[in-house]
Amino acid sequence: MVDADQTFVIVGGGLAGAKAAETLRSEGFTGRVILIGDERDHPYERPPLSKGYLLGKEERDSVFVHEPAWYAQSDVELHLGQTVVAIDRTAKAVRLGDGAVIHYDRLLLATGAEPRRLDVPGTDLVGVHHLRRLAHADRLRQVLASLGRDNGHLVIAGAGWIGLEIAAAARTYGAEVTVVEPEPTPLHAVLGPELGQMFADLHAEHGVRFHFGATLTEITGQDGMVLAARTDDGEEHPAHDVLAAIGAAPRTALAESAGLDIADRAHGGGIVVDASLRTSDPDIFAAGDVAAVLHPLFDMRLRVEHWANALNGGPAAARAMLGQDVTYDRVPYFFSDQYDVGLEYSGWAPPGTYDQVVVRGDAGKREFVAFWLSEGRILAGMNVNVWDVTDTIQKLIRAGARPPAESLADPSVPLESLLA
Repeated sequence: MVDADQTFVIVGGGLAGAKAAETLRSEGFTGRVILIGDERDHPYERPPLSKGYLLGKEERDSVFVHEPAWYAQSDVELHLGQTVVAIDRTAKAVRLGDGAVIHYDRLLLATGAEPRRLDVPGTDLVGVHHLRRLAHADRLRQVLASLGRDNGHLVIAGAGWIGLEIAAAARTYGAEVTVVEPEPTPLHAVLGPELGQMFADLHAEHGVRFHFGATLTEITGQDGMVLAARTDDGEEHPAHDVLAAIGAAPRTALAESAGLDIADRAHGGGIVVDASLRTSDPDIFAAGDVAAVLHPLFDMRLRVEHWANALNGGPAAARAMLGQDVTYDRVPYFFSDQYDVGLEYSGWAPPGTYDQVVVRGDAGKREFVAFWLSEGRILAGMNVNVWDVTDTIQKLIRAGARPPAESLADPSVPLESLLA
């Protein structure tokens, strides 16, 4: 057991940091646990920000990882609304923005990611938005409700998961929605063209207008308010508000300034960690969106920005900090809800890594499972309005299964039987 007089510091007040603190206590650590977050809200989960909370179906308090009283009850010291500005690895200390210095024996960086910004004229107008933090969701809820009441127009830059979920929410409120996307289909970088078109059709049926093969070049306005969004092909889209949903960048500045190894930005960036989530400094760990993990299953370095990675990565890092033997090899997983379509995706198969897509079920009715294969091996699977199959899909991926494509596509063949 780690000595009770040790101090473990967690930088980052999101899900990964909160679950790491919880795990330290549940594993019996009796030293100081200090959690530092740059938001004033207690640690919260991010999926509701573009799903249930944004739609008004969930209360604000439902997003928090723990009840506020839990931290005092668990003897977890919170420093909310505080920014860590430097790490002194020699002195093993972090310095806060207010000048306070906190010493650590082990340090966890769970600093997450931040939304990429539009680099075009007009981003200083009042009606330009991002969605990453709870405060953003608070504001966006009011904006969507107002647009719905007034038949207003929302232009969304980016047809990734966040862009599509917000498009669905905006249409549910009654707003007019145009999505501008440089690729030929939504989710092109995640699902490829084979499945991306399904999401284009889904949203078009609900009244979303897509403008593919284009990027925003200017947001025009008057008296500080948005009037329109222009694209590089000369089109102009009326808009009362514009949302940038063009991805997120890992928040690595603190780690970089401390001299920790950082992954190549061309491959996703992030803080380099081994399979135990340890950085190039043996007393510093990283988890969640910011961690670029050497993944044993895929034999490559992955940085995953989804909820499950924070949920599982925080506890794994905490156990590694305690000296336990940890190998973080979870199959990447995420979920999405858009209108009446729910889905779960497991695995890792960006375009260029697979050579075949096999569909099991009825894609036309949006009740199916899709598999991405490379030389017959299952790399990823996505179940759409088909439930209770995720565990089996993940087992197939983990086993490196290479079932016959015709069996994989046949719903009458139990998925479990393909594990043999």
